[in-house]
Amino acid sequence: MTSHHAPTRRTVARGGLAGAAALLLGATPALTAPAAASGPAGSGPDVASGGRGIRLPAPTGPYAVGATVRHLVDPSRNDPWAPEIGVRELMVTVLRPTATGRGFPRMPQLTPGAAEVFTALAPLVRPHLPAAGADWAATLTHARTGAPPLPGRRPVLLYSPGGGDSRAMGSSLAIDLASHGWTVVTVDHPGDASEVEFPDERPGRDPIRTTVLRPDMDAGTFRTMIDTRVADLRFALDALGLDRVGLYGHSAGGTAVAQALHEDPRVAAAVNLEGYLDWADGTLLPVAREGTDRPLLLAGTDGFRDDRLDRSWWALLAHGGPVARRQLADSDHWVFTDYAALVPQLQAAGLMTAAGRAEMVGTLDPRVSVPAVRKLVRSFFARHLPAPR
Repeated sequence: MTSHHAPTRRTVARGGLAGAAALLLGATPALTAPAAASGPAGSGPDVASGGRGIRLPAPTGPYAVGATVRHLVDPSRNDPWAPEIGVRELMVTVLRPTATGRGFPRMPQLTPGAAEVFTALAPLVRPHLPAAGADWAATLTHARTGAPPLPGRRPVLLYSPGGGDSRAMGSSLAIDLASHGWTVVTVDHPGDASEVEFPDERPGRDPIRTTVLRPDMDAGTFRTMIDTRVADLRFALDALGLDRVGLYGHSAGGTAVAQALHEDPRVAAAVNLEGYLDWADGTLLPVAREGTDRPLLLAGTDGFRDDRLDRSWWALLAHGGPVARRQLADSDHWVFTDYAALVPQLQAAGLMTAAGRAEMVGTLDPRVSVPAVRKLVRSFFARHLPAPR
């Protein structure tokens, strides 16, 4: 780490979904159902369909973690991606420290319905991911569904995932933070997330919404995405009755949390995990133009760094104030997500190439990269929004 100051149907037919996703995402590869294939013994976990699934790393804190899923509805806004819905809906997972998780089931990373959709979408949203062979429904998190939280108030952190990702792909870091004493709320942004599953049906949408993003996103779409995410985060604070919170986000989520820090005084500190601080046309975001007087961490990788990122980040850093930049070596963009642990297992099982792994998360061993990212985010919030012990 270096430092620099078909509507109303729950079950989706995979072939139809893949065709729709190919049109939405501009992708052309044909998708097939998962096949029963796995890597050789000793090369990695059995990630094939019917196997144990890919494993997420355990949290490192002293607390067990309980999980609750919430459906939030904002009647004051319409959905920018699907105006026929008439409201803006969010799905969030609330992760809290608990005295014990014994007797409560582990929360899956993806529900069966979401996993079925993601199986078709995965190689379209993230082209290096396998089109077959991975049992995405088998992966369990280390949070326990329904486990009662410890008494007392705790500082709250909200997570915004990257464009095209669901909140599920930030599970490991969020649960680790909760195991160290924070309450963590992971937020899905329907319409740009790969898939979001709702608990009920509503006119204008399916029970599982998929992404509308395309690889050739224009500046107007990017602005809509970021503006919507900032509004989503601020609404979540309203709906959950929160004040003095921390935000962290990856990629587009990092862009959104930095701008939300600028706009909302309830945000005490934020971590931008490799999100640009400009619009897609090069115009700087207000937070980069004007600076901030509240703590903001800019964390990136050597594999993703480019002139656009440098320009927008240095514009903010030039204002001074409580802003710091850090860089993780031998890594790439999705090292800040669950892919840091998942992708090497897929490679070991023969379902991904070494080049694909490097382009997604870099070459750093996950036994190094996962603790490094966890420590980076945890130590920042321990300074600026400490959790009680």
